[in-house]
Parts: sequence; structure tokens; C-alpha cells
Amino acid sequence: MASSVLSVAASHSASLPLHETTIKGKIKIGRNGLRFSQSSGRISMVAAVNVSRFEGIPMAPPDPILGVSEAFRADTSDVKLNLGVGAYRTEELQPYVLNVVKKAENLMLERGENKEYLPIEGLAAFNKATAELLLGADNPAIKQQRVATVQGLSGTGSLRLGAAFIERYFPEAKVLISNPTWGNHKNIFNDARVPWSEYRYYDPKTVGLDFEGMIEDIKSAPEGTFVLLHGCAHNPTGIDPTPEQWEKIADVIQQKNHFPFFDVAYQGFASGSLDEDAASVRLFVSRGMEVFVAQSYSKNLGLYAERVGAINVISSSPESAVRVKSQLKRLARPMYSNPPVHGARIVANIVGDPTLFGEWKAEMEMMAGRIKTVRQALYDSISSKDKSGKDWSFILKQIGMFSFTGLNKNQSDNMTNKWHIYMTKDGRISLAGLSLAKSEYLADAIIDSYHNVS
Repeated sequence: MASSVLSVAASHSASLPLHETTIKGKIKIGRNGLRFSQSSGRISMVAAVNVSRFEGIPMAPPDPILGVSEAFRADTSDVKLNLGVGAYRTEELQPYVLNVVKKAENLMLERGENKEYLPIEGLAAFNKATAELLLGADNPAIKQQRVATVQGLSGTGSLRLGAAFIERYFPEAKVLISNPTWGNHKNIFNDARVPWSEYRYYDPKTVGLDFEGMIEDIKSAPEGTFVLLHGCAHNPTGIDPTPEQWEKIADVIQQKNHFPFFDVAYQGFASGSLDEDAASVRLFVSRGMEVFVAQSYSKNLGLYAERVGAINVISSSPESAVRVKSQLKRLARPMYSNPPVHGARIVANIVGDPTLFGEWKAEMEMMAGRIKTVRQALYDSISSKDKSGKDWSFILKQIGMFSFTGLNKNQSDNMTNKWHIYMTKDGRISLAGLSLAKSEYLADAIIDSYHNVS
């Protein structure tokens, strides 16, 4: 007589819902979740377990910048201050929608403009306006049709499109990135599979520019390297080269036959002047160099959520510009197909209307002016309170919405844990999130963290 054997085993395979009783072939799943099967006189009882096929996927680390805002929101302190994310705030520390943006949007409603798909390259009026803002309407490169402009998904998306172009058509090239730089730059080139290395930029001894190190590293890079440059208001340091230093940087890049790749995220927002903040890019273009430029309108028009920007490639001939644009469009098509229209129309309406354009420049000057005012107030407060003799003048030498305080990670942690001031761990603070009323409190926190935390 054949003997019967009962065995119990665990299975990681997916099962039907455990409350159902179902018979499929010779397999029966009971209400207790056990699976029974019988074959050749052998009975097996198997525990059915629902386990995701994503079990092996690790948790991603929090974004170093956006994670600051999440921690800030969870803090219940009345004195908390968010100086992490680079977004403009009013003196009351509230988000600000430019009045000129509201007017441009009202115009769009009055015209009853539709929501049809844009072409892959974006809104023609926007592309024209953005190239002219960047280079100047009378620039020979524009008149000679040597500029390929494609509307992108703000600065990040425009950089990503440029990185994809490099990976496909310059597969042996590397990118040289400043140390330090905006946290997302490395992610963008990593995901585009474009290798990168760093050039010296920040000198912790002077809390200033390591110009000699920068030049040395650009000189030693292989010919044809893409050198990523911040057009103005370097993020995170707020330290920009002088006009004379920009000339020398251009000399070296031209001599080495490198590609300059500018990230222009703050045109008009740094100094209050569109022309002044575009001077570095225009210098390189005036020398006849072929240049990549990624633009963003998040800061200077407050269009953070509209994701409006552009990638521009200034070429040496109109024929090559046409080819470059065709391939940028080809790359964009499988990425996101075509860009959003709302923010592009806002930009085009403002730049295309002399009255609105004038109002925009006035509001930019106001925003840039408020940041300069709180920067001065912070310096004055620290200088009057700190009796150690430390030179804090670097705060005034920096430009734009950020200040690189020189605080290390432990000191930055103290700013958050003790003072409820949220900032990135590299010591960067966004002065756009500071008010005059809070400047003394911030000064006290910086002094305490600098002198009392190693």
C-alpha cells in the first residue's frame, strides 16, 4: 500500500486573494491561505505569500535641497527659517507672483488662446524672445541665424537635453564641473551617461574664488572638454569671476578648443540688469566660439512651477545650427514630446510688449534690490555682534540669492538642530528666504555655530 507524505513549504510566488477558494487543475487554495496540491499520491501544503517583485529596490536618499523643505515643514517651532530652497520670498517671507506675470496671464485669457500641442521645439515667439534676451537682439549670431534654440523644461530639462546631445554626438567628450556646484548638475550628466570631473572653484581660506586653480584645471583638461560655467550668481557660492577673469577664462577655453556650456538661471535676477548678467555669455559668443547655453525663467519671472526654459546652441554657421536644432528636436521627442505652453506664452507676452517688458525689469530690480538689502543687513548684524575679529566681508562680495557662509556640516547641523534654521549641509543659505526682521536672529545663529561648533 502506497504511503502518503505531507510536506509544508513556503513560496514567494503571488497567489489569488486569500479569502477565495478556487480550484485550478489539481491545486486548491483554501480560505486560510494554504495551497494544496496532489499528484502521484503525494500531498503538498504550501503557504501562499504575496511578495512584491520590487522588494530588491533600495530606498533612494532624500534630495539634499528639496529634503530641507520637507524637514522645515515638519518643524513646529515659531522661529524656524527656511534658507534651503532658492525661491524668492517677500519681506513677509511669502511666495511672490510678479504683477507683470498676472497681467500677461490676463492677456492670455482675454485672447482665448487654445491649449493645442506646441511644436517639438516649442513656441516660436518664446524662442525668439529668449535668444534675444540672452544675446541681445542685435547680436550677429542671431542676425546670421547661427543660434539653435529649443524650448526646454526649465533649466534642468534644458541641461538634460544638452547632456543627451553630448552623449550622442560627442561620445568621447567629458564635462568639467565646478567644485562645488548646484547639486543637480552631477545627477543630470550621470543619468545622461556623460563622464565628468571637477575644476577648482571655491577657496575655503578666502571664502572666495580659487581662480588660479580654476585656470590650471581647465588648461589640463583634454582638448574638446565641455566646461560647465555659471553665467552669473554662481550656485551655491555666490562667487563670480570679475570681467577681467572672464576674459582669461575665455582665453584658456578657446586655446584648448573646449566647449563652453553655460547654465544661466538668474539673468536679471542677480544684479537687476538683464544685460549685465548676460555679459559672460556674450563675451564668449563675441569671440566666435561655439557655445551651449541652458536658460531658466524660474527665478527672474518667478515661474518656478511652469517649467519654462531653453537650450541654445550658438554655432559657427547657419547650416550647422539647422542640423543641431533638428537633432535636439529628435532627442526631445522620446523624452517629453513637446514642452508646455503656458509659461512660454507668459515670457513671449512680456518680452514682446514694451510696457510689460519695462514693468518686468522694474520688478526684477525690486527683487534683486531686496536681496541686496538683506545681504547688507546680515553683514552689518554679524560684524557688529562678532568681536572675534573675523572678516565677514565675503558676504558682501558674493552676488545673487545665495551666500556661501563657510560653515561646515556640523556647524550647519547646529543651525538646524539648535536654531531651527534650515539650509543645505554645504553651508549655503538662500538670502531670498531671509527678511530684515530675521537678519539679527540669523547673525546670532551663524556666530554661535562658527565659534562654538568644531
